[in-house]
Amino acid sequence: MNIKRIIICAACAISCHTAGMAQPSSDRIELPAGPDRFAPLPKADNAFWRDSVPEAMRKSYIGYGEQYLGQPWTTLPLTSFAEFKTNGNRTRYEAASFAKRRQLAAIVMAEIAEGKGRFTHDIINGIGSFCEETWWGIPAHYGKRFPVASDQTVDLFNAETAGLIAWTRYMLEPQLEAFAPGFSRHVDDEITRRMLRPAVAKNYWWKKAGMNWNPWICSNWLTCVLICERDSARRTEAIGQIVKAMEAFTDAYPADGGCDEGTGYWDRAAASLYECIRLLRLATDGKTDLMTPKVRKMLAYIYKMYIGGGYCVNFADAHDNRMQAQPDIVLPIALDTQDPVMLGFAAHIARENNLFTAPAPLYDRSGNFPALGRELFMLREIKAAMAVTPREPQTKDTWLPDLQVMTARRGRFFVAMKGGTNDESHNHNDVGNFIVYADGSPLIIDAGVGEYTSATFGKDRYSIWTMQSAYHNLPLINGVMQKDGRQYAAKVVSRKNGALTLDIAGAYPEEADVDSWKRTVSVKAGSVEVTEDYRLRECREPVRLMLLTTIRPDASEAGLITLGDRHMVYDARRLEASVEDISPMTDALLQGVWGKEMFRIVLTARQKTTADRLTYSFR
Repeated sequence: MNIKRIIICAACAISCHTAGMAQPSSDRIELPAGPDRFAPLPKADNAFWRDSVPEAMRKSYIGYGEQYLGQPWTTLPLTSFAEFKTNGNRTRYEAASFAKRRQLAAIVMAEIAEGKGRFTHDIINGIGSFCEETWWGIPAHYGKRFPVASDQTVDLFNAETAGLIAWTRYMLEPQLEAFAPGFSRHVDDEITRRMLRPAVAKNYWWKKAGMNWNPWICSNWLTCVLICERDSARRTEAIGQIVKAMEAFTDAYPADGGCDEGTGYWDRAAASLYECIRLLRLATDGKTDLMTPKVRKMLAYIYKMYIGGGYCVNFADAHDNRMQAQPDIVLPIALDTQDPVMLGFAAHIARENNLFTAPAPLYDRSGNFPALGRELFMLREIKAAMAVTPREPQTKDTWLPDLQVMTARRGRFFVAMKGGTNDESHNHNDVGNFIVYADGSPLIIDAGVGEYTSATFGKDRYSIWTMQSAYHNLPLINGVMQKDGRQYAAKVVSRKNGALTLDIAGAYPEEADVDSWKRTVSVKAGSVEVTEDYRLRECREPVRLMLLTTIRPDASEAGLITLGDRHMVYDARRLEASVEDISPMTDALLQGVWGKEMFRIVLTARQKTTADRLTYSFR
């Protein structure tokens, strides 16, 4: 995306001169003059929601919402908020905050599905409770130990809460006004104070460049602008900033469309960019469409990283290697782009999650809390979505040259390998790391990341074991791990279908004394082969190769490590195998992903040599 100039006049018109993106039909695109003109969805009292949404889905929303009927609204404790600054914990406050927002989304969806007014009083009380919160974000993104009304910092969840309440206000405006004339304006004023004014004043979201913060915030900010913003000058400025942010985000992405934050953040990176594109298209009656070939690649990234059986490649800060993308965003993207692989993938996700019969329980697995707008837009196209034939992606080969990520599938094996640098978004020191899956199940894994704490994004990040190269599938060279920083990077030596060779010597600091380390990972129908070809300036300690697995290894036989019904084969004359039990897993998040057991296989060279070529395989 390369927007040369955005001009929004007092009438709120955009003049877009673009390169590399779909051209608008005219140079002056009229946006609605105010919120009253923006009507992207039928309101809650429209018969569409009862007539077009399948009965099973409506019953699911209603039944899920009924658990909250008459339930109190949580007051979020300041002592929990302060924990992030006092002991580093952020999960207790977040869990309570997200549960409260899930409660609102649930009863709003129940009211839309039923349309009888049973949930309206609870919704009004919920909005009142949200208005009593001092700040809508989370403590990890706030500068003080406790929130103060005068500091309305805009963060991911301040924006997400604003979006949730804006959609509630939009869908139920007649019901809110019937309760008290002017109540909708009260909601607008709260969103203006907490989101619309501070977001415009800061004017820095576009500087976040390729991080998920940019589109995640902008998708909610734009929602609030289109639904709630009555000040025409601020509306003009906000839309200009948002489009600039979209430009910066897209420009920062590599040409291959890869997400260096990993699959876990695609849902709030490229997928949130899509939401911005959709909203602008709707706000301009289809005259402004910022969907480009590059954006399409960014959207397709998620299925290119799909392994099978619900698993995804999980490099970087992926909290879970299970499918991260929610059906309520993948389905609209697929229907919009008409990418045939995405269409089959979206329908597959929907079927696997019982979306068309029991969508509401997905709220409990939505990660943060449900995005109401996503759910509504998905239901707007539910009949078309149900007509798509499910097809699980089985991509044979993927190569993202800018990220230096390869995936390959042969027979019963799937491998993924990454190069890149140790200065990526949500970086782990993992240049050259690879994973192996057999029959759709994990064999050699990337542990991912545990629960976020105050150390996760601070100076102590690389003291956390999950961030260190010694706890990825990588060599320990002269006892030295990889170092963080953009200069610590891989070089692509060669790539062909099913095989990648990287020189990862550059990912290690000077004290590792490594001149060259060419690692080759290749997959065939019956095996995965790994070759380590290295040259050192000095060999002070034997080379050690680290490998992580959740399958208890049996290394009792020389040259063979048994991993369930699979085997790892190595040359026992040159390598000695040992197994370290790094169980029990005490981190609740990691335990939820992998269970309580994890093991580190260590292959140690029997001789101290400055040059060698070692091989091992999985069969």
